[in-house]
Order: sequence, then structure tokens, then C-alpha cells
Amino acid sequence: MTRKLLTAEGYKRLKNELDYLHRELRPEITEIVSWAASLGDRSENADYQYNKRKLREIDRRIRHLTKLFEVAEEVPYNPVQEGKVYFGAWVELENDDEDSLRFRIVGDEEVYGRKDYISLRAPMAKACLGKTVDEDIFVQTPSGEAHWYIVKIEYNAEPEAPAGLE
Repeated sequence: MTRKLLTAEGYKRLKNELDYLHRELRPEITEIVSWAASLGDRSENADYQYNKRKLREIDRRIRHLTKLFEVAEEVPYNPVQEGKVYFGAWVELENDDEDSLRFRIVGDEEVYGRKDYISLRAPMAKACLGKTVDEDIFVQTPSGEAHWYIVKIEYNAEPEAPAGLE
């Protein structure tokens, strides 16, 4: 594995996940597997088979996260970044049709489960890096070149909850 960049929030979240899997979930599932195994015939024991599979999935995730942290580099926010798009930035874009996009540029391991996060390696992220507010960016898409304007750049700003979900 090559070096993997993570935002401070992503690093903490993945560390917490590893800790939870290792200290809480794995022992709980191991206990269930032991109990189910003690009931006798394992070939027809659904509890045993299901939880044994779940244990393998947990072990796979623990191995993945352990290897990740061997090469992970936490990239903390630095005030020097203000005003330009860098790793960890929330970026808001707009095009000529007044369509808008808002996303955060993060490491590859952080994008899963978040529709508002994009990888540092994504073409859109690459096009934004180093740019300032009101600068144009051009991104090659399957339907041709897309043109966007940077409207807003923020750091350490989680999106607001939609109305009615507070």
C-alpha cells in the first residue's frame, strides 16, 4: 500500500471503528459463535453459520484497517490553507445553468457512505486544487468538458442538517 491521506475527522472515525470492532463487536460475536457451536451439529445450525460468517467479515475489516493505519497519514487543518482549495476543504461550485455542487475533498478511505465527499483523486477534486473563490474550473466528463465556478471554500464546516431534521 502506498501512503493514504486522511482528514483529522476521518482518521479519528476510522480509529474509533477499529477500536469498536476489536474491543466490542468481535468479542460479542465470538461468544455467540462459541455458544452456537456448543449446541452440536454445526452444519444445520443457522446461528453458528451466520455468526461465523459475520466474524470473518469483522476480521477482514480489522485486518484492512490495521494495514491502513500502517500507511495512513493524518492531514490536520492548517490556517495557511484558508482561501484556497486543498485537502479537507468543503467546496461549493456553480455552473452557468445555476446548478450547484457542494462536496468535501478527502482521502480514498473516507468517501464510503458519504455522498458529499469526493476522493482527492477524483477529476473534480484535481481540477479544484489550489484554486480560489471566483476561479473557473474545467473538468473533462464523458459528455464533454464541464465548466464550473468556485463560489465558496470552507474548512472544518459540516453541512447543516436539512430543515425538520433537527
